[in-house]
Amino acid sequence: MKTLERDVQADQRSIALIAEMIHTASLVHDDVIDDASSRRGKHTVNKIWGEKKAVLAGDLILSAASIALARIGNTTVVSILTQVIEDLVRGEFLQLGSKENENERFAHYLEKTFKKTASLIANSCKAVSVLGCPDPAVHEIAYQYGKNVGIAFQLIDDVLDFTSCSDRMGKPTSADLKLGLATGPVLFACQQFPEMNAMIMRRFSLPGDVDRAQQYVLQSDGVQQTTYLAQRYCHEAVREISKLRPSPERDALIQLSEIVLTRDK
Repeated sequence: MKTLERDVQADQRSIALIAEMIHTASLVHDDVIDDASSRRGKHTVNKIWGEKKAVLAGDLILSAASIALARIGNTTVVSILTQVIEDLVRGEFLQLGSKENENERFAHYLEKTFKKTASLIANSCKAVSVLGCPDPAVHEIAYQYGKNVGIAFQLIDDVLDFTSCSDRMGKPTSADLKLGLATGPVLFACQQFPEMNAMIMRRFSLPGDVDRAQQYVLQSDGVQQTTYLAQRYCHEAVREISKLRPSPERDALIQLSEIVLTRDK
């Protein structure tokens, strides 16, 4: 029994490694798509070695993740984690598009946020629970916890793009605006400053658009509204995980949801 338990824990740790590799590969590829030159205060792979080698490096990391996933030998887990890779690609396509209608625009933003960020966390949590427990209800709790924490994490990231200095974030702030992206703070600000609509549709491409949009966001309650939305997602994550019996692990997951809201980089 002890050996079996150790095997399960080893496979669960492997899922953590695989999730990190998928995440890292997606960042390497993201930096190529965005033509980014820095991440976390360091030069990006594409900045140092060029786009072709960066794409291949990301592919190599993904292939290593695939080999590790195959070694676990659980077809359900393979299916769950390959869904993450599909979601990442679909999320990138969503990011390339935009919506004219304001309600559609926010739904589009949240769907993109799920696919590009939260799917990885949600499905990783679910995969770990599949290995450790046969109950589908527990798998759904794990998935919903990860989904809500993941969306909250990205919402706070979008807030920090407006409120944190470059040194702390390790990347230039207002980076999303410069990429033509309308994130939560911008979409909320647009409700108070409708003149931002035209800027959103042209993806902040005219001279002065980025600076003007940043000022509108800071004059509005866009940052506070996005933070409040992140809090709601974290509260939902805590509500889900609290359905499990009390344990130090459950308490740690609740604490993690609080850390997501209070991080400053």
